[in-house]
This record gives sequence, structure tokens and C-alpha cells, in this order.
Amino acid sequence: MTRGKALLFVFPVLLAFLFRFPLLAQRPMHCDEAVHADKFGTLLEQGRYAYSTVDYHGPTLYYMALASAKIQGVVRYTDLSETTLRVVPAATGLVLVAAHFLLIPYIGFPAAFCSALLMAISPAMVFYSRYYIHETSFVLFTFGMILSVFRYARHRSAAPALSAGVCLGLMYATKETVVIAGACMAMAAVVVLCLQRVRGETRLPFTVSGKHLILGAAAAILTAVLFLSSFLSHPAGIVDSVLAYGTYFERGLGQATPHVHPWHYYLNLLLYFHEKGRPVWTEILIVALAIIGGLAAFRKGPPGISATVPRFLAVYTLFMVVIYSAIPYKVPWNLLGFFHGMILLAGVGVIRLLQMLRSPAARAAVVFVLAVAVIHLGWQAWACSFRYEADPCNPWVYGHTGKDVYTVVRELEGLARAHTSKLAMPIQIISRENLWPLPWYLRRFSGVRWVNGVFDSVPNAPVIIATPDMEAALARKFYELPPPGQRELYMNLFGRYVELRPQVELRGYVVKSLWDEYQRLEVISDPTSKKIMK
Repeated sequence: MTRGKALLFVFPVLLAFLFRFPLLAQRPMHCDEAVHADKFGTLLEQGRYAYSTVDYHGPTLYYMALASAKIQGVVRYTDLSETTLRVVPAATGLVLVAAHFLLIPYIGFPAAFCSALLMAISPAMVFYSRYYIHETSFVLFTFGMILSVFRYARHRSAAPALSAGVCLGLMYATKETVVIAGACMAMAAVVVLCLQRVRGETRLPFTVSGKHLILGAAAAILTAVLFLSSFLSHPAGIVDSVLAYGTYFERGLGQATPHVHPWHYYLNLLLYFHEKGRPVWTEILIVALAIIGGLAAFRKGPPGISATVPRFLAVYTLFMVVIYSAIPYKVPWNLLGFFHGMILLAGVGVIRLLQMLRSPAARAAVVFVLAVAVIHLGWQAWACSFRYEADPCNPWVYGHTGKDVYTVVRELEGLARAHTSKLAMPIQIISRENLWPLPWYLRRFSGVRWVNGVFDSVPNAPVIIATPDMEAALARKFYELPPPGQRELYMNLFGRYVELRPQVELRGYVVKSLWDEYQRLEVISDPTSKKIMK
């Protein structure tokens, strides 16, 4: 390959950087992001991580965030920022795009370049590369394992066996869906090898050196054990990582979870998503090209390029689509695994489509249409990440925190400036609902107390945040229980309807004396202020 072709690969990597890194703190934290941030805070401050059999997934995300925090000199949970955390998936997303360069020997430079380009600008891939969750890193480790297996099939040496094992260990230590990806890889390999044997075609060697198998397995086990045991400081995490599959199997069946959707849910998100008066979202270009690439993989490919890899990708992706569609439990980011397979096939599809066209005019027309469609994908990637980043009209926004959370924080910061205790000001949060990510946004307020109901024995705080179902009990506690002359008037903190996330309203109450001091200091007159009192 010429140096010019290698340098050309810089273009999709640069695009990936421009879409993934700017304004990482602009979007409010999702509930899941905030929970992961809290989990990471324990690792940051105490150097301790304990795997949970119920939630949070594996620790690789947290250890990568630890590196990000150390580089930036952050040592306390309260000093963490959205950027410190989200730079981790942004960086793994960038590496994921660059890794397509390693695919060149197996599908050719043009197809690998097209796949990298589509990966760089895919709205779904861009959006979740700016999300502090496990999915992007899981896709990266999965791709690393696939590339390692491809290389081993060609060279049968220790290095790719070792790298395959490390990647498999990282997959296991990242997310429990490793069993789905691993099973689909194994089934796809068997199907492709059997098919090629039946057709009498040249096929990948199906035997593996015993030494290499032991090396890969040892690397996988050691990698997973080190992470899941918090580098041997919490050995129980190893056993818990196995027991956790009971929880996730039950959840996958749609039991005890609100995240149950029909089989076509993921395809709806990818093919067509639209709310009246808002943009039309679609990644149908990638899906259509993936179908072309998948079908073409079972025909004779261009000279010098084996059909085995595209066939493997086609079967692997098909298995992934079928399994993920069949599982009742669905959240949007879970589609990234099989969608990456589609992107790889789409790169193949672009080249095969152009090869099928004999007329230069027809090729020029197709190139023009593809260019327009790619530009539209890029616009969607920008719009979903920088304009509609928290808007439910965006298909990738799921139960997301609204920007009203900034109003809540701004008002509480203003009250803290007016209170004698500053950030130690007593605050009560009263709700029976899950109010994440509010704990993340209130992490600097040391006087916050969380209660799940209105109790007569608990003294009223000067500031109270509550859900509407608590209002009647609060009114009784404010104005009926205290004797005459001891009742303190509470003012409404928010002058309008405030929503933490869709259908989760918050109401605020503040004692009049503190409200008057707040007004006197005219803190409320500066709604753009982001300064926090120390």
C-alpha cells in the first residue's frame, strides 16, 4: 500500500475527532452516565471497585476514566466533570475508526476506507461515542478480537492469538453481552467454513495450534480476572461476574424491566424516525449498503481479496441482528454491536455496487447520490449531538435528562450563596422515584438529605425538592402541624414547570427568609452564571 493511501485514512479519523470531542459537557448527563460516574467516584477516591451482580456492568470503563482523571489531575469525585468522563468513549470511538485501517488486508483499501468514513459520521456511533457508558469500548474490543482472529487465520502465530485473548478478556470485563457476540462469532465461523467446504472453495484453516489456544485462553482469563477482581483486591468479583448472568438473563427476557420493545424496535430507529415538525432521522444508507455487501459476499470477489471475511461479517451480523431483535429487553445503545457489523458490510457494499456498474455515467451518478447521502449522515451526526442532543425527537435520546436540570442546579447554587452555610446548606430531596442524575448534579452540596416520604419526625430543611405526589403531605407539614406563630412561609422555588426527564416533574420550596436574601443579593438576575461557591 502506498504512503498516499495510508495518509488518506487520516481523513475519516479527523472527521471522527471533530464529531466526537467538541462540547462534551453540553448535553445533560443521562441517568446511566451519572450512575456510572458515581460508581467511578469510589474507584477514584478509594481505589476500590466491587463488581455488582445487578447493575453497572464491568470495570474497564471506570479504569479508563481513572486514567483520564489522573492525566487531568482530578482526585476527588466532586471535581469530576462531564468532559473528564466523556473523553473516554470519545477516545475509544476515535480509536475504533482508526482501527478500520487494520481491515485493509482482508477487504481491500477502498472498502476499509468507506467503512471507516461511515463509522466516523454515523449519527448513532457519534452520539454514543459521547456517552459515558460501556457500549463504544465494548464494540472496540469486539472489533479487536475479530481483527486478531482474521490475522491468526492468515499467519497462525502467537501474537494474534495473544491479542485475541486479551480482547476477549476485555470484552468479558466490559459487558455481559460478550456471550451474545462470542456465540455469534463462533456460529458465523462454523457456517462460513461449512459453506466453503460444501462449495469446494479455498477456506480458512479450521485447526488451531494447541499452544496458541492455551496462550489465547490464558490471556483472556488473566485479563478478565485482573479487571473483575479490581487487580486482585476484590476476588469475589470473579465469581460475581458469573452469577450476574442470572440477573441479566431474567432482564433480557423482559422481566422486572420497563425496557421492553417489539422485535423491530432497532430497525425502526435505524430506518426511519420522525416527529411532526422535526427532522427526519435515518441511517438507511448504511443498512442498504450492508445488504448489498452481505449479498455480494457470497459471490466471487475481486482479485486478491478473499470472500471469506465479508461472508463471516455477513453471517455474524445477521446472527447479531436476529438475536438482539428477539430479546424483549431493548435500549438504543445495544444496537451498536450489530450496527458496526453493518457498517463493515456497507464499506464492502459501496465497492461491490460500483463494480457492478459498467457505465462510467452510471458510476458517476451513484457516486453523486452516495456523496449526498453521506453529507446528510454527517448533518444528522452534528444535529443529534450538538442541536438536538437532549430532545426526544432525536432517536438516540432515550429517557434522557432535560435541560431543566440546569435550572435546578442554578437556583440551588444561588440559594447557597445566600445561605450562611454555603454549599453545606441543608437540602431535602423527597421522592419515591429514581431521581438520577440529580445526585450527580448535587455532588458538591454536602447538606443534601434524601428521603422517600414526608415524615413528621424529620425537621423541615430550608430548601426542599420534591415530586408532585409529595405536595399535599408537605403542605400539611408546613402549615397544619406547626402551632400558630411557628409556621414559616415556603415560596415556590421554580417559576415554571420543571422536568428532570420526561414525565418526572420536580417542584422546589424555599423558606421566605432565605428567598428574600436570595432576591436581595440578585443572584437570580444572572441565569448564565456557572460559578459555584467554595
